[in-house]
Amino acid sequence: MDLPHYQLFIDGTWCDGATGQTMTSENPATGEVWAEFACAAPEDVNRAVAAARRALEAPEWRDLSQTARGKLLYRLAELIEEHAETIGRVETTDSGKLLAETRSQTAYVGDYYRYYAGLADKLEGAVLPIDKPDMHVFTRRAPIGVVAAIVPWNAQMFLTATKLGPALAAGCTVVLKASEQAPAPMFEFAKLIEAAGFPPGVVSVITGDAEGCAIPLTRHPDVDRIAFTGGPETAKHVVRNSAENFAVTTLELGGKSPIIVFDDADVEAAANGLIAGNFGASGQSCVAGSRALVQRGIYPTLVARIAEKARDIRVGDPLATETHVGPLCTQAQVEVIRQTLRKSQDQGATIRFGGAPLDRPGNYMVPTLVECPDAEVETLKVEMFGPVMSLLPFDTEDEAIDLANDTEFGLGSGVFTQNLARAHRVSGRLRSGICWINTYRAVSPIAPFGGFNQSGYGREAGMEAILDYTRTQTTWISTAETPMANPFVMR
Repeated sequence: MDLPHYQLFIDGTWCDGATGQTMTSENPATGEVWAEFACAAPEDVNRAVAAARRALEAPEWRDLSQTARGKLLYRLAELIEEHAETIGRVETTDSGKLLAETRSQTAYVGDYYRYYAGLADKLEGAVLPIDKPDMHVFTRRAPIGVVAAIVPWNAQMFLTATKLGPALAAGCTVVLKASEQAPAPMFEFAKLIEAAGFPPGVVSVITGDAEGCAIPLTRHPDVDRIAFTGGPETAKHVVRNSAENFAVTTLELGGKSPIIVFDDADVEAAANGLIAGNFGASGQSCVAGSRALVQRGIYPTLVARIAEKARDIRVGDPLATETHVGPLCTQAQVEVIRQTLRKSQDQGATIRFGGAPLDRPGNYMVPTLVECPDAEVETLKVEMFGPVMSLLPFDTEDEAIDLANDTEFGLGSGVFTQNLARAHRVSGRLRSGICWINTYRAVSPIAPFGGFNQSGYGREAGMEAILDYTRTQTTWISTAETPMANPFVMR
């Protein structure tokens, strides 16, 4: 059987890479190869960036009104919603994520493009009350330029929208680099970019390995901005590469997010929040709440309720509607979890349930709960990227905050309590970019998303994100009737 073959989308055309290199993609649910895709070489990266630079200055994009740019984004949003089922199925086949989530998340992503479509003609400058006579001075927001947007395989449509939406609304052009792991949905998405009517070169979609694609892209002299989502180690290379072009860089990285459950919490809400934060998306989320800090008084009741709910969790085919937890994207993730669990047990941790891969083809891991005797247990330190929940008891509010902040990361956090004053007090002391109170893993185009510390810097989504894709340009106009005075003295 012939495999689907995905080509690169560069300057409005579909093409294979310059060297003819291809990679294959395995279906995580079966372990079988299901598709192949072209890989970009440095020559392809150069073509994509050159096309983006040309499109940035071409009248078809440069002279398009801000309102007209917004209308293109509105059209893209409509197309995404219309094709949510197709893209969702491709993403599920390619990455193993549940169809129920890929389909609904893809449809919701349309709202991100609508949000930025509405902001496209709200980018206002200002007339300055300048302290010089006979001067009219104003500012405008100009597009920052060519953007390299780099997205990982998990939540691809969402993590693309948080970059592409504000970039295009601001008038930038974009080279989107998809992960070489499960890139197929990005090429399906490229078809919609083409159908929406964006001028050639405004958006190119490529993928490939580090040497052939990622490194040439992030150090390219014509790249003005890098928007990266991925792991901290890769981010360090991106930052080093950006020293070659001084591209403005934002990083949305990993996390080891704490969820604090106080004695007065609603047990049902807390149990559901912990399950959502750890077993939702099969645990493959940068905001996974994999450090569950539970006050001692509610600890036994909450553990029992989680264990009871876990018995009803269905692990299986991600395309099936009854499945709750699907496979992990790669077999390497399964192995990391096995090794980390083994070390944690050696440190005195107890596996309450789960703890082993599912005995069937594919990259399946059984949902696992680990009870930890102290904060040094390995599962509390390592980003698992799988359905593993680690519980640690605490006694006081101050102790919980100290434990929560005892991490190099700072992306997400959660607090479960019925005490509103405590919710405000604790959330204000947590070193994380996002805090959910009595809920977890909720997102919106209106709400900024990003972290502290090793979880990166910069924010995606929200109004401030679009400003990150602009530069302020200041214009001075002399209104004097006489020529400039002494040219050797600064005015």
